[in-house]
Amino acid sequence: MLRRRFADLIARQLDLFEEDNAGLIADCTAAERTYDAAPRDEAEERYGDYLDLVETGTEILAGMRDHYARASLDEDASAVYEHAFNRAAAKRFPRFALELEDT
Repeated sequence: MLRRRFADLIARQLDLFEEDNAGLIADCTAAERTYDAAPRDEAEERYGDYLDLVETGTEILAGMRDHYARASLDEDASAVYEHAFNRAAAKRFPRFALELEDT
């Protein structure tokens, strides 16, 4: 029941992330394409560039999640919210969510 309670909130938060970070999302897509097309001797460096961008997106999502949880929820509700947020983010932004559980 609590997860459903958070569904609309999380959807709005993820909409905001997408809107505010459209450039970062586009940069990630471009960096992934660059890595895919990179010659073997440049691939590792290009992949590192891509991972740096992904890490930035992950940190932004984790910051949104953690700020809301700390500011608005008790410990039990926070755990439910964080789990629901992580699941929703993984569905919508899988590249950023891979490390979200660890942040």
